[in-house]
Amino acid sequence: MSTVAITATTEATATAPAGGVWPAAQLWGVVLVVPYVLVFVVFVLYPVCYGFWIARRPETYVNLFDDPIFARAIVNTLVFLIVGINLKMVVALFLSNFFVQPRWWIRSLAVLFILPWALPSIPTILSIRFMLNPEWGLVNAVIFRLTGDDGPNWLNDPTLALALAIVTHIWKSLPFWTLILISRRLAISKDLYESAAVDGATAWQTFRYVTWPSMRTLYLTCTILSMIWTLGDFNSVYLLTGGGPADLTHVLATLGIRYLRLDSVDLSMAAIVAALPLVLPLIYFMMKRLSR
Repeated sequence: MSTVAITATTEATATAPAGGVWPAAQLWGVVLVVPYVLVFVVFVLYPVCYGFWIARRPETYVNLFDDPIFARAIVNTLVFLIVGINLKMVVALFLSNFFVQPRWWIRSLAVLFILPWALPSIPTILSIRFMLNPEWGLVNAVIFRLTGDDGPNWLNDPTLALALAIVTHIWKSLPFWTLILISRRLAISKDLYESAAVDGATAWQTFRYVTWPSMRTLYLTCTILSMIWTLGDFNSVYLLTGGGPADLTHVLATLGIRYLRLDSVDLSMAAIVAALPLVLPLIYFMMKRLSR
């Protein structure tokens, strides 16, 4: 038997559990993993399986698709994703260029810029709702002082209310994505920018040929991840509009609450299941990009 084979056999014998008893390291590994598995089964796997079981009947989906509010929620969700995500990421991309400038007042402003993301959602979004109150809200009070006219009822128009929900979502999550893109900008070699300046490149040419190629992969990955998170964003719509007026600003993330309030648990679960065709492709492309 060769020396390599003898060594391998010796190591295998040394690491094998004697008498079926696990080594201390493996035993502690199992002990530490078991609580996580139990929490995952009880709070993730069981609720998901139970939700699928509740929404298992075909007639539930027939009733869901016959509800005009469901069709409106799908449209609202698509608008929320297409407009909100792209606008948010484009603004974050350009703000990342602003906040990397080494000026003291920009660094001080960055602290205030991060606050909307750092503060809890409930008080911040509810404060915006109070500000938009048509009778005693701050926004209409300012409009009345400047023009002498009463301001609009901001949340009584479905289109305007959904637009304000999108703006609120952008305002709340924009600092996070800006910080991510700032970290990538700071990792770009300064030699590339110096070479571009020597070659006489304009600001747009520098962005197009130096900055964007270095940030493109991260930007697209953040966009996909933001879409996944936004599909589950409950706070921006429900806390601001409550799905109103007349349930016309619901998105898929808040539609289930509407059915729960109507004591239709099966429709509530079916609405969540109906969102899977939007979520699963995004998760697939996300994992595919991360596995490269």
